[in-house]
Amino acid sequence: MGSHPIEIAPSILAANFAYLSNELRAVEQGGAAVIHVDVMDGHFVPNISIGVPVVASLRKATNLPLDVHLMIERPEQYVEAFAKAGADRILVHQEATVHLDRLLASIRECGAEAGAVINPATPVAMLAEVLERVDTVLVMSVNPGFGGQKFIPNALEKIRQLKQMRARYNYSFRIEVDGGVAAENVGELVLAGAETLVAGTSIFHTPDPAAAVRQMKQLAFDAVAQKV
Repeated sequence: MGSHPIEIAPSILAANFAYLSNELRAVEQGGAAVIHVDVMDGHFVPNISIGVPVVASLRKATNLPLDVHLMIERPEQYVEAFAKAGADRILVHQEATVHLDRLLASIRECGAEAGAVINPATPVAMLAEVLERVDTVLVMSVNPGFGGQKFIPNALEKIRQLKQMRARYNYSFRIEVDGGVAAENVGELVLAGAETLVAGTSIFHTPDPAAAVRQMKQLAFDAVAQKV
């Protein structure tokens, strides 16, 4: 079990919101596998981003899966609305709920894939009891809230731990990483075990987002090829 195809997941938080459909088309052409959507409420993280209506309009603008990352307090109250708006995967923070198991179950009941997220200060062990029942584990490699931050190297060790646990217990979750992902660390992340690479500024804040996705994808596949 385990091991999923490598996915580049552009984070639209870094896109130009006035031209969102053009930005989506560009990363689709570059070979993006999924669109990462950062939902922030200004409470759980120190920033406010987008909500349910934007997810609904994204759903109309792309056929790619929407990977919706809830960085919000009381995520229990909003899961159903995001699923109805078209989220294919809903990722919730271990730190944002005291009933993570129940929350993950309710995401699946809404027909979406369920993911658990850990912040930089949260050890992988905090997810031990739910790893059997998650579709994705997202390791935050920056402190969530703002784009364009520097990668926190400790995330690599967490990704390795997750990969080892997955192999040991025959789990099948995908390993995702978000924060400071760029051309220079893609290879290292893939070798550690990351399969879904979320990248915002390193894609959308370049002259050619499609080329940035293509390059990142190539670097990821090269790393996989070396590993074998």
